[in-house]
Amino acid sequence: MSWAAEELAQVDLKDNRLKDRCQKLADALGQQPTAPINQACEDWADSKAAYRFVDNPKVTPDEILAPHSQRTVERMKGHGVVLAVQDTTFFNFTGHPKTQGLGEIGTKAQQQRGFGLHSTLAVTLDGQPLGVLTQDYLERPIGKASHTPKEAKKQPIEEKESYRWLQALEKTIELAPEGVQVVTVCDREADIYEMFVLAQERRASLLVRADDNRSLQGDEVQHLWPKVEWQPIRGELSVHITGNDQRKERQATVSIRFCMVKLRPPWRPEKKKLPVVTLQAILVREENPPENLAELGDHEPIEWMLLTNTPVTDFEEAVQVVGWYSCRWQIEVFHKIIKSGCRVESSLLQTAKRLQNYITLMCIVAWRLHWLTYINRTAPDLPCSHILTTVEWQALYMRIHKTTKFPKILPTVHQSIRWIAQLGGFLGRKSDGEPGITVIWRGWQRLQDLAATWYVVVNQQSQLVGNR
Repeated sequence: MSWAAEELAQVDLKDNRLKDRCQKLADALGQQPTAPINQACEDWADSKAAYRFVDNPKVTPDEILAPHSQRTVERMKGHGVVLAVQDTTFFNFTGHPKTQGLGEIGTKAQQQRGFGLHSTLAVTLDGQPLGVLTQDYLERPIGKASHTPKEAKKQPIEEKESYRWLQALEKTIELAPEGVQVVTVCDREADIYEMFVLAQERRASLLVRADDNRSLQGDEVQHLWPKVEWQPIRGELSVHITGNDQRKERQATVSIRFCMVKLRPPWRPEKKKLPVVTLQAILVREENPPENLAELGDHEPIEWMLLTNTPVTDFEEAVQVVGWYSCRWQIEVFHKIIKSGCRVESSLLQTAKRLQNYITLMCIVAWRLHWLTYINRTAPDLPCSHILTTVEWQALYMRIHKTTKFPKILPTVHQSIRWIAQLGGFLGRKSDGEPGITVIWRGWQRLQDLAATWYVVVNQQSQLVGNR
């Protein structure tokens, strides 16, 4: 059974033919993650069946994701703490004017068309992605007037687009396996008072980077930032700043201050009064940034105001929370794989519904590629059977070593991932470090072609032996 068939074994589409097609399509896309459907499928008949699948009214993103989400919950079991990282990304299909059902993205002046996707990615403390817990697509109607800040304040939270953060938190709470502390981690966009209230009422662990200098309840210091800034520095920490298209990867030395705060409830149009929320505030600040900060792509020194409802009584606990927040970038990597690696914005499926079904499948494929990279770093000595089928590892070994004499002891995950990366152009020099996602997904596609050829050879040999 392929990994895709195993991952989607419990998909419930009320039709076994749809179930088989879902597994077959996921397997095809997993073998060629950068290829469009017509290239990933073996022939026109399979391509046509795949197009019918993503257009079928019985098929929805929720139904496609459900079995993967449940498998993710199973993978979470046995971990003391798991991070549930939320974030939103937007898919731009402006270049495909014939695509129907798209909404507005970006600003009105940009006149861009597409939709958003809000995801929750389960991540271990050492950075290994366990899978996608929740997903919701965001569609902004074209031409609908946006609310001014004053008007937005009068809207109930349930009518705001930002309500997606609370909905994802609620779903995460429902899915969390017993005995596992699931910490929801969010960036500044989730600095929503109702988010803290929900976590407090449901006793769910939450970590959010603050955006607002919130008012404090019953304190001589009236606002959040001055309150924490007046605390003594409890210690220093070196944090890893990940690189992106604008910023270079670097290490930053930051100071740590923390204290308990009570947030004053903001005014809301509803009659129900919001309760006071008690949180721990941690100020992470780069006191002495490098002189060439601009050259490194950072416009300002590092400063994170982190708000959490988990205990922070000493420096070690504060460092632990900072470590949790540092894992938030994993969801940015995940979104990059979907958009840049799997190139879903190049798809020409012509309707938003088809695109969303297709993208949901590609999210599962993207997670698999993401997972392959990090299992190499977190469990390198496992046998390669944890990540490859027999045909795959044999084809890989044969290509790298130019022999059909296979070892009695299986190669390790670490060896196999480096060989896959070699197929994608990884040179493996001492200065190169461990292979990244880009060379792995390139190598993965080449491996699938090799494995398909080797599968045919093995079958032919078996038939010859059977006919003797």
